Amino acid sequence: MTQDLCDRILCPWEVPMNLTIALDDDLVRRARSIAEAQGVSLNGLIRRYLESLAGPPTPEETVAELRRMWAESAGDSGGWKFNRDEIYEERLGRHRRDG
Repeated sequence: MTQDLCDRILCPWEVPMNLTIALDDDLVRRARSIAEAQGVSLNGLIRRYLESLAGPPTPEETVAELRRMWAESAGDSGGWKFNRDEIYEERLGRHRRDG
């Protein structure tokens, strides 16, 4: 599975959407300062807050998103078969290079 697909399965409620809001300049300045101190963008800080406010998706929403993804998928692996040893060796090799 690609990371994008994993992200969509684990976090199907994260659908990109632009949102425009009007905020006081001083509020934005203070919020940016907080975001910077936390090592995130203002956008990331706002996203995190809204996610905590809204909570996780319901099981029904998750199932609906998975069904939508399955319906849109061609489901063709091109003959590729999962090989646990290759994947383990790839991850182990990456770990050795990083360490």
